[in-house]
Amino acid sequence: MHAPFRSLHTQALLGLVLTNALWALSFPLVKGIVFAHQQVLPGSSSWFITACAIAPRFVLATAVLALILGRSLRDLRRSELKQGFLIGLAASGGMLFQNDGLQFTAASTSAFLTQFSAIMIPLWVALRIRRWPSPVTWVACILVLIGVGVLADFDPRTMRLGRGELETLVCSVFFMLQIFVLEDKSFTGNRTLPVTITMFATEAVIFTVMSFATAPQTADMLVPWTSPIWVGCTIALTVFCTLGAFTLMNKWQPYITATEAGLLYCLEPVFTAALALFLPAMLSGWGGFDYPNETATFALLAGGGLITAANVLIQLRPPAKSA
Repeated sequence: MHAPFRSLHTQALLGLVLTNALWALSFPLVKGIVFAHQQVLPGSSSWFITACAIAPRFVLATAVLALILGRSLRDLRRSELKQGFLIGLAASGGMLFQNDGLQFTAASTSAFLTQFSAIMIPLWVALRIRRWPSPVTWVACILVLIGVGVLADFDPRTMRLGRGELETLVCSVFFMLQIFVLEDKSFTGNRTLPVTITMFATEAVIFTVMSFATAPQTADMLVPWTSPIWVGCTIALTVFCTLGAFTLMNKWQPYITATEAGLLYCLEPVFTAALALFLPAMLSGWGGFDYPNETATFALLAGGGLITAANVLIQLRPPAKSA
């Protein structure tokens, strides 16, 4: 009886490790899309570049899931549509600021700063239930604030963060909201794929409309598709970082505890930092643009290490006693 469970548990752990690796791949791929877009449409606004980087990914992912679901699309429940729509709204806000911020900061820095949401969640819960946060939570918050300051090269004299770092911190707020919608008990019993396709379709519509709204000319919407590396990175984002990562997460997370899942998700920025050491040069060689490899600087190791340590502390803290 116990052996099959242990086997499933091990598979789940490995599946979620792979999920983190796939998510980590998205950071340098988006940077590659940005450079490719700037090649074929120099002078584009950062918001147009952002919309063009995100919209095709979710349009394609929606189309693939529609083919998989087939006739069962007619059986979507109102609760599934509502949850998927709310998740899509929250995820759209997160991806908007994350992808725009990536144009102004390093991929590894963005990945670590995105983890800020893991610290905000217990603080928000403590505020909601009117209970003082635990000492472990305060220690974790201090570690995160120091780590953010180191990564973002925060200047206390001017009290300012760079645009890329600030936008990434904003994106983490939206990802926190996404987590709350996913955990909402009123949606218990909803099926994964119907919720996921509604989420993907919501993001596809939002960013397609944004692409048209921010395009200098309507014809510019098609120009990025003339770049082989832009198309290649977009397909990779769709297959690996959207369909692959979300499918693995939805399949394997139910087989492990929330604490284990939280710890595993701390691996995403670590994978990103590792990929950023060599993948940029490979993309540059293919696309003919200047996207240098990142280096393991003291700021990256110290700031990223503090944020990762804070997330581990948060996940390992004793559960709160019920009131």
